[in-house]
Amino acid sequence: MSKDLIKEYKYAWDKYSKKDFESLFKLSDEYKNFLSKCKTERECVSEFVSRAEKNGYKNIEDLIDKKAVLKPGDKIYANNKGKTLALFVIGNKDIEKGMRILGAHIDSPRLDLKQNPLYEDTDLALFDTHYYGGIKKYQWVTLPLAIHGVVVKKDGTKVKVVIGEKKDDPVFGVSDLLIHLAGEQMDKKGSKVVEGEDLNLLVGSIPIKDKEAKNRVKQNILKLLNEKYGIEEEDFVSAELEVVPAGAARDLGLDRSMVMAYGHDDKICAYTSFDAMMKVEKPEKTCVTLLVDKEEIGSVGATGMQSRFFENTVAEVAALCGKYSDLKVRRALTNSKMLSSDVSAAFDPNYPSVMDKNNAAYLGKGIVFNKYTGAKGKSGCNDANPEYIAEIRNVMGKNDVYWQTAELGKVDQGGGGTIAYILAEYNMQVIDCGIALQNMHAPWEVASKADIYEAVKGYTAFLNEI
Repeated sequence: MSKDLIKEYKYAWDKYSKKDFESLFKLSDEYKNFLSKCKTERECVSEFVSRAEKNGYKNIEDLIDKKAVLKPGDKIYANNKGKTLALFVIGNKDIEKGMRILGAHIDSPRLDLKQNPLYEDTDLALFDTHYYGGIKKYQWVTLPLAIHGVVVKKDGTKVKVVIGEKKDDPVFGVSDLLIHLAGEQMDKKGSKVVEGEDLNLLVGSIPIKDKEAKNRVKQNILKLLNEKYGIEEEDFVSAELEVVPAGAARDLGLDRSMVMAYGHDDKICAYTSFDAMMKVEKPEKTCVTLLVDKEEIGSVGATGMQSRFFENTVAEVAALCGKYSDLKVRRALTNSKMLSSDVSAAFDPNYPSVMDKNNAAYLGKGIVFNKYTGAKGKSGCNDANPEYIAEIRNVMGKNDVYWQTAELGKVDQGGGGTIAYILAEYNMQVIDCGIALQNMHAPWEVASKADIYEAVKGYTAFLNEI
């Protein structure tokens, strides 16, 4: 067989010029700064809105109030409760001809504080937590942890909380048994080594001066919180406080070729999608970047992909473009094409048994297309059509984008889902397309800088040419 007929997935590093390397490392530095700052959904939306407005995007609510009429090239955004964001650039063609959509999620696995989190036990103050998303619970002990989020008081005042990120901030932690006393613990299954109810956050040990008072350490913590944030214990009921690994995203490797950080899944695809969107000016078809919440727990709730937020927003955009009808909205969704931009699992030579090497993703070989995800018979997956995949292959090739294809592990090993199947319910063409990670869902995940660079190129090509 002629060698030319064989598809070889090459390392992107081999093609880069000196100028490419400079651009690549600059992009990665900007991404690290973003990821270090934006560890929650609210922080991501706030940062993206700020950047979008500087790039000429207008709030759709303001345009609705003014009864504005949109024209090609107009840039708008819709902010859903501070946790979901949709960005649009209006195309030359009528929206009913379809949109070009990049969709990613901005929530990540973590620990959440319970509604009544603060308690005292044996003169120690702790926060009770409930883990969010799929985690290996034993990975979250003995780590420096930070608290990010908001507390909303009865009068509606919203207090932003970030503790554990500044150099002089305290951090928090979940304790673990010393190895000398862990005989029984070490005999347990990995899923039981640390139980969910044992992920309690140590937050203090100094009591108030009144020796006759009860829960003296707890009272001191409440006193400190009240002094700094003006909150009381009851305010925890209307709070959204997330516990995440403390510290900044870092270069990994002597060659600085990778990024180790919390929250790559899926902020890495959100950031690269947003970056590509900012490059769009006057597209033929309306371009959209959709950044959603709650993917890690099934895309449910008002800020998840299964809500009507996106559909309703498309209806509002169609109305602002003039000549609104329900049929126009349905056609706009059906005629759309989408990249469900979510991460994939990178082959790890330490754990080769769970992967099919011929159908695995590799660090440094470009963005990853997953024709389907799911597990054990493709259960629950979106399965992209070959006609659509061929179209994407053509555009990636024309734009010198390095790409690869993969499955998420061996057939009977497991798998995972994304938001792809939800958008496919509108009968639009959808395929999963993201960046390969090692340590996915761990407190610290690893990605290749080359794949970040190729993702921006690939997403930009998709928005401009599909």
